[in-house]
Amino acid sequence: MTVIGADPPPATAIGIETIAMTMRFGAMTALDAVSISVPPGSFHVLLGENGAGKSTLVKCIMGFYHATAGQLVVDGREARVTDPRDAHRLGLGMVYQQFTLVPALTVAENLVISRPDVPAVIDWAAERRALSDFMSRMPFRVPLDQPVHRLAAGEKQKLEILKQLYLGRRFLILDEPTSVLTPDEADEVLGHVRGLCDAGEITVLMISHKFREVMAFADAVTVLRRGAHVGGGLVRDLTPADMAAMMMGEAKPLKPAARRATDGAPVLVVDGLRARDRSGYGEIAIDGLSVRGGEVVGIAGISGNGQMELMEILTGQRPASAGTVTVHGRPYGATRAESRRHRVRYLPEEPLVNACAPAMSVAENIAFRSFDAEDTERPRFWLSRRAMRARAERLVADYKVRLPGIDAPIRALSGGNVQRAVLGRELDGEVELLVISNPCFGLDFTAVAEIRARIMAARNRGAAVLLMSEDLDEILELADRVMVMAEGSLVYQCPAAEADIAVIGHHMGGHA
Repeated sequence: MTVIGADPPPATAIGIETIAMTMRFGAMTALDAVSISVPPGSFHVLLGENGAGKSTLVKCIMGFYHATAGQLVVDGREARVTDPRDAHRLGLGMVYQQFTLVPALTVAENLVISRPDVPAVIDWAAERRALSDFMSRMPFRVPLDQPVHRLAAGEKQKLEILKQLYLGRRFLILDEPTSVLTPDEADEVLGHVRGLCDAGEITVLMISHKFREVMAFADAVTVLRRGAHVGGGLVRDLTPADMAAMMMGEAKPLKPAARRATDGAPVLVVDGLRARDRSGYGEIAIDGLSVRGGEVVGIAGISGNGQMELMEILTGQRPASAGTVTVHGRPYGATRAESRRHRVRYLPEEPLVNACAPAMSVAENIAFRSFDAEDTERPRFWLSRRAMRARAERLVADYKVRLPGIDAPIRALSGGNVQRAVLGRELDGEVELLVISNPCFGLDFTAVAEIRARIMAARNRGAAVLLMSEDLDEILELADRVMVMAEGSLVYQCPAAEADIAVIGHHMGGHA
């Protein structure tokens, strides 16, 4: 087998194979002799729970990691990939979960500066002619003179893919590429990608947790579990249940608690609320938001439309310039005393960053809610390490948190286990209002099922739940009432039982 290194990449789709690829970090085996084959022009999906080895595998392919053992074959020849630049020279590219574009620059400027050979003095007239010719050969286009910050999320994702094609990449790894898109945008982007595969121009390896997209666009799947290749096959021969079973093995996810009919009084009411957005130029304007006891109100919306700012206002991290927030009819400023008195709890997005002290232990992080109060909620003047550990051990067992030890720093846990630990802390005891943002973002099938079941159980016990999520499937599964947020305001609402995905997606995209 010929070894390739610096040969120019081909102009058509290329395939890859990993042969017994193994990656060890000390005594831990993150990838255990994984062999996969992705033929040229195919659309292949990599499935697996968090920690299954998906990210490790693609990082080995792209040269971010050096595999402990095994081989990578690119276009039929063994390849040495010591860093991402080697991968790029071979025609391999990756589109990440988060956008890597420069918002203040135009589409044309973003494309040109992405080249490794960008000249010190750019002939923009020549570059524009070349870019116009490139765009004319693409199945989808993005306006060259538009600043990136003015593009919709779907256009930004298209630009990320166009950038890889512009750079000559013919094997694309897509990491959860639709996580910030509306359903219509997701179908449009993946439809274009599928068309490029069918035309023999690219090959795709996509990491995804969305079975609907797998069934609609993929040719084949590979399933990893605990670092090993445990199954896969052609999509036409599989069902979502088959794929879920391979991902989970003998483990069974919790089923959501049955939805009970409730008729609680309003707990959270937000009206006339005004605040500056993160840019400092736009405004958050929330009118007529209320959540009753025993109700889940789901706020759907594309990332960046004000959900994060609303969460910050409700948690006391962002000041409002006008309006009212009340809990049980009383003004609420999200102080520690108020949240304790009204039994308000939070699960923010990225809890390791927003709800934890990463270097402190799991036991200490779980104690944040209760360390300074007795079970009777009277102030505690002396810390009780024994009580903190006992509470943490109980919640770790109850919420099935996998961890090296109760005294380990919480940053040592996987994303799903951090979520479980924080959710256990927030749901411990009586809860009357639960405010949640993207609770399952990037988590695996099992963790998602467990967390959603816990949220539904809290709702059934009478808690009012405000759920902000960019995952429309999550909103439709959990919510009693659906609201849509666009450009900083609530623009649409309907009972979840009457929800129309096309209508909701239309409003998510900012179309009244």
